[in-house]
Amino acid sequence: QVQLQQSGPGLVKPSQTLSLTCTVSGGSITTNYHYWNWIRQSPEKGLEWLGAGTYTGGTYYSPSVKSRTSISRDTSKNQFTLQLSSVTPEDTAVYYCAREDPLATPPGYDYWGQGIQVTVTS
Repeated sequence: QVQLQQSGPGLVKPSQTLSLTCTVSGGSITTNYHYWNWIRQSPEKGLEWLGAGTYTGGTYYSPSVKSRTSISRDTSKNQFTLQLSSVTPEDTAVYYCAREDPLATPPGYDYWGQGIQVTVTS
C-alpha cells in the first residue's frame, strides 16, 4: 500500500520560503510512469495544481507560481520537496502531495498525503 506522509511548518512569515516534504512508502518515486504532484486548496481559489516531479526527475510547474516554485527529490530517502519562495498571505492554503498515474483508467491522482495547513502571517 502506497502512503504519502507530508512534513513541514504550518506557519510561514511573509517573504520567506515555504518548504514541504512528502515521504513516500510502499513504492518508489522512480517507478515508471508516476508523477509526484503538489496541490493546494483554499476557500478563495479552490484546488490549485502547483507542479509535479516526474519519475525521471523532470519537473513541471503551474505558470501562476513557476517563478517562485521549485520541486526537488531525494531518491535515497524516497522523498520529494516543494519550495515556494516570497510567500504572501495569498499563499495560505492546505497543501497536499499526490501521486498521479497517467496510465490508469481513468488517469488521475490515486494516492494523497494527509495535507498540511500552511498559514502565511507575520
